[in-house]
Amino acid sequence: MKRKDVLILVIGLALLLLIGGAAVLYRELSEDYAPDAPLATLSPDTTAAPTGDVSDTDNSAAEAYPAPDFTVYDAEGNAVKLSDYAGKPVILNFWASWCPPCKAEMPDFDAAYAEYGEEIVFLMINMTDGMQETVESAQAHVAGAGYSFPIYFDTAYSAATAYGASSLPTTYFVKADGTIAAYAIGMLSAEGLAQGIGMIDPEAE
Repeated sequence: MKRKDVLILVIGLALLLLIGGAAVLYRELSEDYAPDAPLATLSPDTTAAPTGDVSDTDNSAAEAYPAPDFTVYDAEGNAVKLSDYAGKPVILNFWASWCPPCKAEMPDFDAAYAEYGEEIVFLMINMTDGMQETVESAQAHVAGAGYSFPIYFDTAYSAATAYGASSLPTTYFVKADGTIAAYAIGMLSAEGLAQGIGMIDPEAE
């Protein structure tokens, strides 16, 4: 076999391996980003994230778990605290523009904000570390996608520390009485988001 033919054969095999590996990686990542993060509830003695659907947990225990306060900053650099919205239901969503599942669930959050933004406070908290994520990169992503919800920057890690948000996206649903109704680690589907909204806003359809 000529050297040229051998080279072509080697390149062809390399391409096949590359395509096969990419297909496997795509399948695994697609499963990771699938919008099936279950809602879970907390109890005052919770030390780790519970698993399972919210329907399998005791909601009475979750009503006693207070939502920790924190300080983040708006686009103008003004300090914003969770306690500023006492008496209102709040959705906390921890996200970053480099996070594919965060970006995948954002259209549903934007649609929910358009529908419930008058009744529910949406705190879309950007994990702003100043390196992998900056205020500018976060603002550029939201502006480029045309989202209407306001974003807040956790530059001092106040919110991330208070909620142990080490995995993105993470979402918390806080009732008007300041207690946590439910949360989800991972991408929420539109149905999961609607379920959480129904837990903090009884009038939501």
